[in-house]
Amino acid sequence: TAGDSLGSLLSGGDLEDLLVDYQSTVNSSASYDDIFLYSELNIDCELETIPAFAQIFFPVLYTVLFVTGLVGNALVVWVLLAFKKVRAMTDIYLLNLAISDLLFVFSLPFLVQYSLVSQWTFGNAMCKIVSSAYFIGFYSSSFFITIMSIDRYLAIVRSVYALRVRTSAHGVIASLALWAVAILASAPDLIFFQEMDDSNRTVCLPHYPGSDNSWKIFSNFEVNVLGWLIPVGILIFCYHNILKNLQRCHTRNKYKAMKLVFIVVTVFFLFWTPVNVVLFLDSMRSMHIIDDCQASQKLDLALELAEALSFVHCCLNPIIYAFVGEKFKKYLCEAFGKYARFLLTCNNYSVFHRHKLDRQSSVHMGSSQSSFVGSVL
Repeated sequence: TAGDSLGSLLSGGDLEDLLVDYQSTVNSSASYDDIFLYSELNIDCELETIPAFAQIFFPVLYTVLFVTGLVGNALVVWVLLAFKKVRAMTDIYLLNLAISDLLFVFSLPFLVQYSLVSQWTFGNAMCKIVSSAYFIGFYSSSFFITIMSIDRYLAIVRSVYALRVRTSAHGVIASLALWAVAILASAPDLIFFQEMDDSNRTVCLPHYPGSDNSWKIFSNFEVNVLGWLIPVGILIFCYHNILKNLQRCHTRNKYKAMKLVFIVVTVFFLFWTPVNVVLFLDSMRSMHIIDDCQASQKLDLALELAEALSFVHCCLNPIIYAFVGEKFKKYLCEAFGKYARFLLTCNNYSVFHRHKLDRQSSVHMGSSQSSFVGSVL
């Protein structure tokens, strides 16, 4: 039993040596965050026992996500900058959301190597940069999805007021402000993450000052509140009022206008909720509310799986734009059509030209719908 083990420890060694070892273990726990000393005082719980399948699964997953996310988001940026010229507020937010996702993509090659060799080999500066890019991308992605929902709320519920505020200048100002908040919120990660030695290997982990885990708990709750709880509250408010407004309207195009952002928000909720739940449980562990070795081992694996799931989100936004966003599909077809004219034969070019005329005809038929619905699609 735990009492018998504690008794044998006391009888086999000096009490002062036990207290020194206990204090040393607590300090090590606060520094490296991979060993926890539980209430029995004699159980060192190693939390890095990741199953063997994960050593193959995560590198493969991260590689696939890197290729998909890089191509998809780079395509979004290329189409918006080269062909749309980013004049509307909606396009500004879409562009910034794609840039946020590219920050996730930037960190994936480093995670592939880190997962393969279980050791950080890129130096202390890259440790800080990669970890900061992850959190800046998380916060900025959350912020831009939120403000896109506010933009739709204004366009549909407050359409008269939206004519004054939904301008490109306001979109640029709002985007700069959101990036500033995202960078500021990620400052603790830039400060605390560092390269360090742990059990004869080099790792990239947060090194929090003190021994009470207060900074770690603050960092986790900051992600929960600023990056998830507040955005979800705003989204619920916006879409609740939008649905109430749509109940009094019979224009189907308004529902089409909602499709893009609604799916983006749904995907955001599904892929970011797990990591926030696990981070909340991790805070409970840091406060010793969860005080069980087996539960902590499962929590570490759940955290890695939830983080991997969150990376999937950065690859889904371009797919959503291509299959749901009517305006983006139009820009994408025009972009490929323009470059294909230099490569295709005259016969294939006529197919592109005929498709373009059909598309222009459909756009003209839909022009009788309300103008603000077109600005949302």
